Amino acid sequence: MATHASGSFEVKLKPQKADNAEAESANLGRMSIDKQFHGDLEATSRGEMLSAMTEVKGSAGYVAMERVTGTLGGRSGSFVLQHSGTMTRGAPQMSVTVVPDSGTGQLAGLAGQMTIKITDGKHFYEFEYTLPEAH
Repeated sequence: MATHASGSFEVKLKPQKADNAEAESANLGRMSIDKQFHGDLEATSRGEMLSAMTEVKGSAGYVAMERVTGTLGGRSGSFVLQHSGTMTRGAPQMSVTVVPDSGTGQLAGLAGQMTIKITDGKHFYEFEYTLPEAH
């Protein structure tokens, strides 16, 4: 049975230098991710994001990987989130999934999906997950 976790987070995105001039001229970008989660998930994360902008306002795409380290529902460890998102003329579509078998410590066996919402400039998450019984 899935467990529900929710809370807020702060995120700092720092642009990274493009690997080459072709990437820059193709509107491809790379950023480092630094997050602090609060609520049912008390954790920090570090990761990287790749993005592509288009000539059409409000249309873009991104992928990201981030390692989250902290406590989830009182159990400590780390896990990796994989992001895939698109924006079609301002309409977002996003998938944020726990990478299979990426859980460590008391979070070994973690599986789940996270939903991110931005309201009035503040970031919130909803996380539906499953974990094996604690021993």
